Amino acid sequence: MTINRFRRILYALAKYLGDAQAVTSKRKGAVSRRVGRRIAGRIAGKALGRLFR
Repeated sequence: MTINRFRRILYALAKYLGDAQAVTSKRKGAVSRRVGRRIAGRIAGKALGRLFR
């Protein structure tokens, strides 16, 4: 197993743990806030990718 593969697994695990934490959180709107930030991050990443292409 390469370092990049291991890193990818760790990041995926962290993402799913964050999702689980948001679901079990007692704060209102934790899941929707997390989903919104994920969508905003994807849009920003695509925009920056196009800008620096």
